[in-house]
Amino acid sequence: MTNNRYPALDENNLTPDQQRVYDAIASGPRGGVRGPLRVWLQSPQLAQRAQALGQFARYDSSLDPVLSELAILVTARIWGSGYEWGAHAPIAKKAGLDGQVIAAIASASRPVFDNPAQSAVFEFAVDLHRDRRVADTTYACALDLLGTAGVVDLVGICGYYTLISMTINVFDVPRDGMETLPALDIPPEDMFR
Repeated sequence: MTNNRYPALDENNLTPDQQRVYDAIASGPRGGVRGPLRVWLQSPQLAQRAQALGQFARYDSSLDPVLSELAILVTARIWGSGYEWGAHAPIAKKAGLDGQVIAAIASASRPVFDNPAQSAVFEFAVDLHRDRRVADTTYACALDLLGTAGVVDLVGICGYYTLISMTINVFDVPRDGMETLPALDIPPEDMFR
């Protein structure tokens, strides 16, 4: 079956703007242009700006990588974004996120955390995505454990990976053999209750 939504990108026939952004992405820490980034190249100005934010969110934020990856997995689960889950579940595990936490998030269950910062990031990301706001107690806990810059970066990570997830879901970005995110018959607003 052909994917009619995932736009073709002929790497040998890029416009000068596409080529400039393609080269910037490929030569950066990602090491290649995959998935939703290939979609964004249909709009090189969007791709340029979004990939720069993504580089910050993934590699340069003030949060420890395990905390960033935790926020990314919550975002992928809430949005049902299979590509993002397949790309980041192994990265989260390598960063030190417990496999039981990853499995619980995959099933939209509440994980048990031994680490207070991980618990704070989970609660914050769930509140933000599911409820579209963050409860005062959740905010205060995150602020205490992450600091102001950490909370700002956490919002940025959740926002960026929401854009990624939207792109993945709208354009049916193929997973190409990645780990699968289980399909759930639970609306986002009922997840992690």
